[in-house]
Amino acid sequence: MFPPRVSYRADATKNLNLTLGQESLVIINNKLVLGAGLSVALSGAALAQSVDVEDRTGWPESFTVGTASQGGTYFTYGSGWANLVAEELGLAAGGQVTGGPVQNMALVHTGDVEMAMTTMGPAYEAVNGRSPLAPGNPHDKVQALFPMYETPFVVTVLANSGVEQISEIPDGAVIGFGPAGSTSDTYFPAMLETVGVEFDKRNGSWADLAGQLQDGLADVIAFAAGIPTPAVSQLEAQNAILLPNFTDEELATIQDSFPVSPFVVPAGTYQSLDEDKKTVSMWNFAIANADLPESFVYNVMETVLGQNERMIEIHRAAQSTKPEYWDRNTFLPFHPGAWKWYEDNGFDVPDELKG
Repeated sequence: MFPPRVSYRADATKNLNLTLGQESLVIINNKLVLGAGLSVALSGAALAQSVDVEDRTGWPESFTVGTASQGGTYFTYGSGWANLVAEELGLAAGGQVTGGPVQNMALVHTGDVEMAMTTMGPAYEAVNGRSPLAPGNPHDKVQALFPMYETPFVVTVLANSGVEQISEIPDGAVIGFGPAGSTSDTYFPAMLETVGVEFDKRNGSWADLAGQLQDGLADVIAFAAGIPTPAVSQLEAQNAILLPNFTDEELATIQDSFPVSPFVVPAGTYQSLDEDKKTVSMWNFAIANADLPESFVYNVMETVLGQNERMIEIHRAAQSTKPEYWDRNTFLPFHPGAWKWYEDNGFDVPDELKG
């Protein structure tokens, strides 16, 4: 079962309509407080003055961005991205909790959400008809927008476990892999099996799994999320943690078996990380339904890629949300509004990637 829809909406008339099942919501100090501690911050007033765009033919009056579970980078990044575009373009914007990249591909393909975020591994499977949610159904209504950041695969334990190496994870350890169908759940179990780790798999939101680790109900969390991952930062504020090391041989085995690249988690990303940590990663891209108007998507591109400083304020992972990384996508066609923005800004997108 997918997570329940959680959304906030902000519109140009400064009205706020919020939903979380049947629960009531409260506005406190310009924050929308949703249920048990979940909040989405608004910047200043509900919305700033929107930019003047001459042609809005066919534009949606509102849009929804598919994110992922609470406590993960997708939720923070996607909710902030939706709010930023809403401010600039004077539209209603919604950030929706989902099962993550795999479900986001399906939701964009069907048009249930206008835009979302995905990792390139699950995206490749989906466009080739191998999505676990819709096997045999190529997701050909999904097109690429902009590069977001790399998702590193990082293992986290409590410091009192004494586990400093991946090989030291005890057989039968309970490992949380994030929401079912997420990038982490799709790839991380197989990666750990490839290097000889035996475990009892558990799924859940990042926030829930971090709580289980803290309470002794899980032994390990295997995160695939942008850094710093909110759930890890919150966990570290209350408990000493360790990020066990992969050996060079283990990393080489993983890189030979999966669509990943080398990655280094810089020292200082977390308070307890005093040296660089080697691992692997996948790129994340923003995606959109192919039927969205070209001029709308062009202005979304201009808003996000033209204001990197504001994106970094939303989440530090946006330091990589830059147009020069467009070529990290090698197979998913770019939306016409996206590739025309790239070409207007000096980047040559090959014909085979023009949607």
